[in-house]
Amino acid sequence: MARKIIEAKNIEKTFSDPIPVKVLNNINLTIEQGEFVSIVGKSGSGKSSLMYILSTMDTEYDGELYLDGELMRNKTEQQRAHIRNEKIGFVFQFHYLLNEFTVIENIILPGLKAGKKSEEELRAKAKSLIEIMDIKKVENNKAFQISGGEKQRVAIARSLINDPLIIMADEPTGNLDVKNSDIVFSIFENLSKERNQTLLIVTHDIEFANRTHRIVEMEDGRIL
Repeated sequence: MARKIIEAKNIEKTFSDPIPVKVLNNINLTIEQGEFVSIVGKSGSGKSSLMYILSTMDTEYDGELYLDGELMRNKTEQQRAHIRNEKIGFVFQFHYLLNEFTVIENIILPGLKAGKKSEEELRAKAKSLIEIMDIKKVENNKAFQISGGEKQRVAIARSLINDPLIIMADEPTGNLDVKNSDIVFSIFENLSKERNQTLLIVTHDIEFANRTHRIVEMEDGRIL
């Protein structure tokens, strides 16, 4: 049997300000190891709300969420933060790099936080990721000195530094031109094929989604 990385059972979420509005309705979703999955839907369809729950950052919901077979309910915030740092790599539309840090320093930050490897080991790992991302020429540049496409590749490298079970990306190509969007897709595709990396991508880019293994389409808080 394939290893279940994410398993969501009967997830429901309601906002109640000022009146109750159900934003997620009976969501059931399983993502297995090595899958490259995209979530699509119009603005307001619930895809970002679902991503926040699947990433353990939002705990105000009904239903059950399992990450690598472990039930996430009743975890403390400290426990969830540890799980996120160890098992989930995040890539956002806005890269959230620290401008005063170099490329390699930005990449190793989650590893330093995890505290499982020495800085020397993390720098060696970062250099191998830099090669994969084809950004060696800027590895010693400060984050503010590199292009938008390069920044997103740094963000992807950073998401991989702790060897996460799954990478979750929210509109990772939203600020990129077609050329850089294609580069980002190719990186994700190669990670899936060559490293059996599990990927979950929220995107408005239908062309991007159509090239992933599986599309989860949402509308009005439901999976169609």
